[in-house]
Amino acid sequence: MISFDNTENAFKSKTNKNLKQSYWLFKLIGNPALVNFGAAFGPLSLKIGFKGLIKNTIFKQFVGGESISDCGVAIEQLSKYNIGTILDYSVEGKESETDFENCFNETIRTIEKAYTDKNIPFCVFKVTGLARFALLEKVSSNQNLTDLEKTEWQNVERRVNKICETAANKKQAIFIDAEESWIQPAIDELANKNMANFNKENVIVYNTYQLYRHDRLAFLKQTLNNAIKNNYKVGAKLVRGAYMEKERKRAVEKNYSSPIQINKQNSDNDYNEALNFCIENINNMALCAGTHNEESSLHLVKLMQTHNITSNDKRIYFSQLYGMSDHISYNLSLSNYNVAKYVPYGPVNEVLPYLIRRAQENTSVKGQTGRELNLILKEKKRRGI
Repeated sequence: MISFDNTENAFKSKTNKNLKQSYWLFKLIGNPALVNFGAAFGPLSLKIGFKGLIKNTIFKQFVGGESISDCGVAIEQLSKYNIGTILDYSVEGKESETDFENCFNETIRTIEKAYTDKNIPFCVFKVTGLARFALLEKVSSNQNLTDLEKTEWQNVERRVNKICETAANKKQAIFIDAEESWIQPAIDELANKNMANFNKENVIVYNTYQLYRHDRLAFLKQTLNNAIKNNYKVGAKLVRGAYMEKERKRAVEKNYSSPIQINKQNSDNDYNEALNFCIENINNMALCAGTHNEESSLHLVKLMQTHNITSNDKRIYFSQLYGMSDHISYNLSLSNYNVAKYVPYGPVNEVLPYLIRRAQENTSVKGQTGRELNLILKEKKRRGI
């Protein structure tokens, strides 16, 4: 059985210098006060000349580069250990049609790059990179759109359809990321429509299911039932979720029942039950388990063994974020399981919100930073450095 405690495998790609740098970085982002300070003054630090420092520390740990071509080093390094790359253009928070078209064109470029590189099994995009948040919220709540908004929504549908069509023509799988619950219905509608169009024979389009929501397991099952009735396959990327504090706060402010599970155990249970469901229905699906949770990763390994599914069956992938949970990624890949890392990229100033979230996540998720540090310390001791 795979052991995620094998730090020799986990840090095979890191030199002693790299390992020491990662150690000090995780020490720093384990400090909540320092992370909060960075979140407040990060944009200012870029303006007063700290771009180089950011680029050589937290950016280097969690980001592949400023452009697709910059990511070449990360793609090649990961491929040496049989780990694929998921190119993720991580520029966010835009609101203009020009910005949306730029994001659309950049996503198309990631697909074209993946088509020429066997080490990029998936591409990904966020619908908020292609549409105004307020428009998605309005569509999700079934409000009437103005004529101008109808035209705007048609542009969003065009962009998403063209991305998925390009991916289908290149036989290149693509993920549609999940987002906040109050804009998710519009995203689900786009995902289901494009799965119906392009997943007839092979799974090209994947929707993302956040299992920290108590309604997503039922929605996943409903999605598959609908797909079987309409003769197409479901692409399912399973994650726990990324907006818990924001979701709970909004539910309190607007006085509605929170969509978030009442505790972590329920989230874990639904995640593993979703894995069970996908494996039991794998002939009608493809699965990517996006998780940094060791127990869920081992659960999927055992499920595959129980159902006599080979470790490298292309319908099943494991995925973690670049710069995090290498003990899961590398131990799985070196045991011949399919693994791909999310590799974000974009200009330093544009990717800063993503970097701040990563730092906050490592600080707030119980045991995340401590786990990374303990593994690094174990490997430093093994190497005698």
